[in-house]
Amino acid sequence: MVVEKEDVAAGASGGNHGLLHSGARYIGSDPDAARECREENEVLKRLAPHCIEDTGGLFVAMPGDDESYVADFPSRCQRCGISVEPLPVAEAREREPSLSPEIVAAYAVADATIDPFRLALDNMAHARTLGARLLTRTQVAQFVFQGNRIATVKLTNTRTGEETTCTPDIVVNAAGAWAGKVAGLAGLHLPMVFSKGSMVISQERWTRRVVNRLRLASDGDIVVPGGTVSILGTTSVRVPSPDGVSPEIDEVDAIIDECSLMVPSLATARYIRAYCGVRPLIEQGAQGDDRSVSRGYVLADHEGSGVANLITITGGKLTTFRLMAEKAADLVCRRLGVEEPCRTRREPLPESSEGRWSEAGRGARLWAKEADPGDSLLCECEMVPRSAVDDLVATLRDQKEGPVLPAIGLRSRVGKGPCQGNFCSQRITAHLYHRREVHEKEGIDGMIEFLQERWHGKRPLLWGQSLVQYEFQEALHCGLFGLELHAGRRRSEEGSP
Repeated sequence: MVVEKEDVAAGASGGNHGLLHSGARYIGSDPDAARECREENEVLKRLAPHCIEDTGGLFVAMPGDDESYVADFPSRCQRCGISVEPLPVAEAREREPSLSPEIVAAYAVADATIDPFRLALDNMAHARTLGARLLTRTQVAQFVFQGNRIATVKLTNTRTGEETTCTPDIVVNAAGAWAGKVAGLAGLHLPMVFSKGSMVISQERWTRRVVNRLRLASDGDIVVPGGTVSILGTTSVRVPSPDGVSPEIDEVDAIIDECSLMVPSLATARYIRAYCGVRPLIEQGAQGDDRSVSRGYVLADHEGSGVANLITITGGKLTTFRLMAEKAADLVCRRLGVEEPCRTRREPLPESSEGRWSEAGRGARLWAKEADPGDSLLCECEMVPRSAVDDLVATLRDQKEGPVLPAIGLRSRVGKGPCQGNFCSQRITAHLYHRREVHEKEGIDGMIEFLQERWHGKRPLLWGQSLVQYEFQEALHCGLFGLELHAGRRRSEEGSP
């Protein structure tokens, strides 16, 4: 049983830049993590190619960058087993015309990009075919002990307040940045470092490849192509808690300023959204910048701390998720007496119908080839048709997940285009009411939740065309539809300010 307090790909699982690391980013700060990334990069390209665009990557140096680090880059990569190709500057700019003419060195590496939402959805779909059960919008509220074992776990549905219990053989704490909080329910202390990383999404895709600044990992030094857009990042800001975090204006400004040194057109590009995730780092006595904290994973068997059936797996990277799961599952199997070896290193991840609509550009391709005259587009930016929404609603019903707009948006490209849900939120909500999939205030509440989540990503970008667009959206949703009145009523019912 997988218990998730929000939805699939919540937290850093969805709040990342979608980079499938070659490992080269960490050769200077964390060689062990670099080697793990290199190995898993190769494994995932072979086993989950439908989730990956094998873009390749470039590391480029700018005037003033550390010359010794630039000179040592190939040898550092080779010591970690990472393939690297030195490129003449002219050839690098021929391969990637958007690069600055000021670059002074370039190397090609095996970076790629990965769709984290499709990856998460396909993994959960496969798990369910093997007998797993997924409970979303369900929070672990309490561990009830019998001796030194967790005998019962009390669960709370965060939408309805309904309380249930389960009786586990083993509990695996895989809560990311919230791993310390879950461990605390068992009376254990897990020292976490909360490092927020913010990213910015451009309306267009500006590079074919991943472009990295050729220096030790720092702020605003990477441009990741993500389907039809580019994702600029990232920052490292210590925060007191993983809850309630948002990208800030100064972070957005710094990211764009730094990334535009490598790709000058980014200085005047249009940006449609900013977002952030919190890295689940373990405090290991590091001083100074959180980038000095290891990006390796931590697997902890808490039997030695007095809890016989609790295991924690945290830390790591998106690139090393499969390795982390393998090591955690191997430990669980040893504890349960299961001798079957892990197969995820050699068996492909099956492609599921649940994740297919998260693929960028899929709607446009299918609409051009297979458009049904009786169908219609509910999301014009990403060309998501009514039939796709109906398929997602049926899937959500089967999983006992309410077909509210946030759940549909997570499983598709809905709301991820230039208008950021301005029009599709209305159309889809109306369609759900028309089909009697939602009733009374359920659909309106879902639309408010969806738009509020979009607002957190638009707030730091309110200049130029983005500001004009938001003013129009406010006039439409608040001035015409009066959604702020519904939102106020909802906050009052929840007891929120």
